[in-house]
Amino acid sequence: MKTAETRHLAYLALLSAMAITLNMLETAYIGPVFLYLRLGLANIIALVAIKLLGVRDMIIVNVMRVCIGGLLSGTFLGMPFWIGAGGVVLSSGVLILMDRLDASLIFTSIMSSVAHSIGQLAIVLSIYHLLTTIQASIPLLAYMLLGSIPLGFLTGYIASLVLKRIKPLRKTVSTDSTSQPAQN
Repeated sequence: MKTAETRHLAYLALLSAMAITLNMLETAYIGPVFLYLRLGLANIIALVAIKLLGVRDMIIVNVMRVCIGGLLSGTFLGMPFWIGAGGVVLSSGVLILMDRLDASLIFTSIMSSVAHSIGQLAIVLSIYHLLTTIQASIPLLAYMLLGSIPLGFLTGYIASLVLKRIKPLRKTVSTDSTSQPAQN
């Protein structure tokens, strides 16, 4: 195995382990900051993963975080698992879109946080068959969105601090034919 491939797999394994650990720590010790809102510490790792390794590996980190975190916490395939998975799926889609648009990391994090809240609420509404009573969920959605903005800013800011200290492994795409991709 080449050195670059080994380094890539090591980063992927470390980021996955960090995301799972942060998810478990936040679930067990920190809990919700205010009612239903959590800090989203593991989302920092998703932001770092997409910037360092790319879209495919960010998806791998997020899937491992949700599945292994669910197994370790005893909620795998239970309600918390599906609610978390709904948030992760929608926020991962937004992360991919923002990455393609080359948006700033903090804006990407805020949008991902908002999408995570919307994804979680959509799963709760669909599981409890509350889609017919959308008006009842508007106050909860407003509350979740207002909380998502500062928490998304916080995770984006922390991820930007982390990324300043790590050498990226992702190949850069250049339109200039004289430019070379990043060497590792």
